[in-house]
Amino acid sequence: MIHPSASTHQRHLRLAAAFAACLLIVSACSSNDDTARGDSNATESTATDAASTEESNEGSSDDAPAGAASGEPIVVGNISSLTGGALFPEASIAAQAVFARVNAQGGINGRPLELIIEDDAGTPEGAANAGRKLVEQDNVVGMVASASAIECAINSAFYAEQDVYAIQGTGVDPLCFLSPTISPVNTGPYSGVTVSLFYASETLGLDNVCNINLFVIPDLAPAFDGAVARWQELTGKELTFRAAAATLEDDPTPLMLQARDAGCEAVVVDGVEPHALAVGRTIEAQGLQDIQWIGLTSYYSESVASQLGSAGNGLQANSEFEPLESDTPANADWRELMTEAGVPLTSFSQGGYLAATIFVDAISSIDGEITRASVAEAMRNLAPVDTPLIGTPFTFGDAPTHAPNQASKFVELQDGAWVTVADDWVVLPS
Repeated sequence: MIHPSASTHQRHLRLAAAFAACLLIVSACSSNDDTARGDSNATESTATDAASTEESNEGSSDDAPAGAASGEPIVVGNISSLTGGALFPEASIAAQAVFARVNAQGGINGRPLELIIEDDAGTPEGAANAGRKLVEQDNVVGMVASASAIECAINSAFYAEQDVYAIQGTGVDPLCFLSPTISPVNTGPYSGVTVSLFYASETLGLDNVCNINLFVIPDLAPAFDGAVARWQELTGKELTFRAAAATLEDDPTPLMLQARDAGCEAVVVDGVEPHALAVGRTIEAQGLQDIQWIGLTSYYSESVASQLGSAGNGLQANSEFEPLESDTPANADWRELMTEAGVPLTSFSQGGYLAATIFVDAISSIDGEITRASVAEAMRNLAPVDTPLIGTPFTFGDAPTHAPNQASKFVELQDGAWVTVADDWVVLPS
């Protein structure tokens, strides 16, 4: 059993509270594009309606199609931010679509999968209450496709104590990647910084690589420092320039001009959508096209592309999954299922789809009763999962921490559309 100290627990709470407050600030500046993220109210309603329908049909197979699962449900949990400052609705409803298809095809040995989605509202209290409800009252066998900026920081120690294993659809805070019982399918912001720096120096072959931190949260600083230190260790190189904004709302222009004056050839810059828009507009306004600007996955949205138009030409971003625009077979099943279910085609729905698919395959191999204990054992014994949606195998096992997705592809804005510019995965060395 893992019992964190009181000081560690308080630090997790401070981190989550700070993260939640900061996301409220940046989300107030953000304009969500319906095409990119889907209408948030409509998406929440879809998730709620689907959950209600599933609950109302529980234990009754009168209206079920031939061959559909009708046994005792296998109850699985999900905690996502469906309301609040930063919304992550797609991963949960993508997982629900995967489960619905499995149920229509007979479920797991005749047992349907029931996904209970809890909204943490982007608050530490909401995440804590949701975690305890799912584990202690609903008796879930595991957690799948959760997507929240703070949920791991609040619940990771609790899950470890209760032997609850979670395949995270969107890992954001550092504790998502530092827990023995949580394994995210996405790269995340910290490995995202490392792989983007690695792409600039090793793939593009640029010597003067720099980093600007716009997503300023004190408790996250060590994780971002670690991401840079890891790049330095992998390459034996040093950054030409590194700087951080003072607050989340700072204009990035002064820092970007400092990067130019420092001789930067490439700059990896973090942040969320409002930062992406500010960076793109500054590139055009200040004539900074000679520098290769590389944003994180948070920059990679149709909203950013449509709002920047040609002003963002040349701005790149890392794609944690197979790029959305790709017509490769890797995306075919995801795109078809999400389209049929009315789920927005975003990287968040890719994460939810992948997490649910891996979970289904893992528990299908269980010989005997499917319980929390048997699911935990299946995750500890899970063989590496090779999938073309990500550049490195998904793993769980009994390691103390998990960050299996260590690769990205890179996309570039060209006249208001994202275009893949690195067809091969850029993979971080072990």
